[in-house]
Amino acid sequence: MTVSEHQFVMEAARHTPIWGVYDVVVLGGGPAGMAAATIAARQGLKTLLIEHYGFLGGMGTAAGVTNFCGLHALVNGRIVRVVQGFATELLAQIDALGGLNEPHLLFGGRIAAQAYDNAAYKIAADRITRAAGVELLFHTRGVGVTMRDPDHIESILIENKSGRFAVLAQQFIDASGDADLGHHAGVEFEKGTSAKDMMYPTSMFRVNAVQADLAEKSLVKIDELMETARRLGTRFSRRTPIIKPQKHNTEWRANVTQVANEDGTPVDGCNAQQVSRAEVLGREEIASFMRFLKDSVPGFESSYLLEIAPQLGIRETRRMVGVYQLSENDVLECRHFDDSIGVNAWMVEEHTAGDVLFKWPHAGTVTPYNQLPYRMICPKTVDNLMVVGRCASMTHGGQSAARVSGACFVMGQAAGVASALAIEASVSPQSVSVSLLQERLLAQGVFLG
Repeated sequence: MTVSEHQFVMEAARHTPIWGVYDVVVLGGGPAGMAAATIAARQGLKTLLIEHYGFLGGMGTAAGVTNFCGLHALVNGRIVRVVQGFATELLAQIDALGGLNEPHLLFGGRIAAQAYDNAAYKIAADRITRAAGVELLFHTRGVGVTMRDPDHIESILIENKSGRFAVLAQQFIDASGDADLGHHAGVEFEKGTSAKDMMYPTSMFRVNAVQADLAEKSLVKIDELMETARRLGTRFSRRTPIIKPQKHNTEWRANVTQVANEDGTPVDGCNAQQVSRAEVLGREEIASFMRFLKDSVPGFESSYLLEIAPQLGIRETRRMVGVYQLSENDVLECRHFDDSIGVNAWMVEEHTAGDVLFKWPHAGTVTPYNQLPYRMICPKTVDNLMVVGRCASMTHGGQSAARVSGACFVMGQAAGVASALAIEASVSPQSVSVSLLQERLLAQGVFLG
């Protein structure tokens, strides 16, 4: 018997036990998911947060991003944090654990990011969600749904070491990053601009025993150092490396690799075969770049590889096609919306073959950020689902900006509030009162722009 003769096997019908019944179930524990779950639970909703790792943070912890992007904007010549609310509380918790850096300027002072210690972030995320009454279910994947009818999810099917279960809820929030829940429920989605040109992933790593003063001076001319090494035979998978210090300045993060399929196309984070090959390739690229740092970059001579992130850093897979798609022009024109739920302050950062392309808001825009419309987290179909984070409703160009943690916090917090409003009024999320949603967000400290 060969695989070509039998493309599938028949499984026996099963009676799937119910794990529990909730008001709100959130799939995915990244910035969007933890914000959504926390805010929903604070409004008295019985809330379950499902995460396939044993910790929260999403790409920020599992993929080793280790810095918040999109929280700050250059306002009247000053860097100001414009993402508030849940993000403010989480950052305060990380800071209290001694794990938060001051914001650091990037790209000639045009924008800022804020580094954090991974361990502190994990503990802070546990504390803030559990204090709100969120039930955390780790080491668990969402593998399907049952539908009451084509527009209403009855349950999410999950699998973990305890077995296979169904979880029932009134409202579901997809913060999986890959739109897994929405995909199972039949929601429309896109990938890249033609299903092949998604952004390329990165294998992140951290380096320790760096001589900070020397390293800072060396990295000013990193492009020149890389070009010299290239002429001597070193291969780099991409230009525009980003190498920055962490909370303790002997420890630096490196965002420098780019992994591709054998034909040069971007790795699809929803394709297990492609991702498996890419994880190995990424580690080889890291080993090669470490040799370059130690041999050619002053300040890194005695450094060593501290950690390779647990998983590949995925930037783009499925993007929901919702009631409204945030576009690249919305970002570049710093567009405002009547149904604003907060702001995105990150520029367009598109990871193309061999490089990173940046596009900044057009000169003369009134504000240095764009608002995020509530409609971008609402599917056109399925009346008890919202999709938040990097898989929300955005075009490829819009997602190149609003996939970062700042915008994810904004979307998640809005989804948490909207879940409560939908349940209170017995309506779909698409039908909740936007003015009441904005009123509650403002009361929670959110800056609507």
